[in-house]
Amino acid sequence: MNARGMAADRHVPVLRDRIVELLAPALQAPGAVYLDGTLGMGGHAEAILERCPAAQVVGVDRDQEALALAAERLEPYAGRVTFVHAVYDDVPGALAEAGVDHVDAALYDLGVSSLQLDEADRGFSYSQDAPLDMRMDQSTGLTAAEVLNTYDAAELETVLRDFGEERFARKIVAAIVREREVEPFTTSGRLVDLLKKVVPAASQKSGGHPGKRTFQALRIEVNAELSGWAAALPRAIDALAVGGRIAVLSYHSLEDRITKRVLTAGAKGSSPHGLPVELPEHAAYLRLLTRGAEEASAEEQASNPRSASVRLRAAERTRPTVTTKGTHR
Repeated sequence: MNARGMAADRHVPVLRDRIVELLAPALQAPGAVYLDGTLGMGGHAEAILERCPAAQVVGVDRDQEALALAAERLEPYAGRVTFVHAVYDDVPGALAEAGVDHVDAALYDLGVSSLQLDEADRGFSYSQDAPLDMRMDQSTGLTAAEVLNTYDAAELETVLRDFGEERFARKIVAAIVREREVEPFTTSGRLVDLLKKVVPAASQKSGGHPGKRTFQALRIEVNAELSGWAAALPRAIDALAVGGRIAVLSYHSLEDRITKRVLTAGAKGSSPHGLPVELPEHAAYLRLLTRGAEEASAEEQASNPRSASVRLRAAERTRPTVTTKGTHR
């Protein structure tokens, strides 16, 4: 067993039953393929494997520790699961590694995982002092400390403003630049101390922890989350067989905005304005399965605080396009 505990004891999957309700209809045929593009500790995949005995799972994660924990959790279903170490935007590569060319259902549970938040030494949390890492894949890429210490002021301000929606980005960056000239940033505690001094007290009282937006912005930048998601979602839809379904769990407005834009475009079609007859190639190829973005119930939010900000959107593939990989079975 992993020294830090079993995954099932550490991770409660958000909206688990609703995800199964949405995706299970597409996973009843023998050999149906479920892509979990953000496997994490395997909670949603476990629920699918339990409820859909015909389904095969392709579990993708960039975090190697998460893959190891998920493998422990899903060991009873070992013959039905393929684990792939990849970033979620590499859908074609992940499917090729798993030996499949299309999927019948897919889930993306975006943002930082329970594993990453819970482990102090990963540097994701502003509530514990730790090295400023924040990489979901610790084998590659810039750390949060390197971003803080090497980006020029304009770049850093853009990161905090665009990815953290931080109103005091300019003021925070000015303080960071002053401090890093004295000594480079290495730990989250020092950054939190700076933010507590710089963010006005009134804003801290009304807007929550002063580190919330800055830490979110750094994490998104370090892991290229928004650009990765903007690339990943169309690729996942391309891989859906006709009749296949996709669900997305987002935790902040920037992710949800991308999801809404892509799914809505697919459900509306692309006929030019004023065209008297809709051409088949311009017809909608998705059907929305949720009315707007669904939220977790008050009961789930009370029992699982990480579900408080979730927004769920889902859609079904209704027709093939030139990029559709499979056919309805």
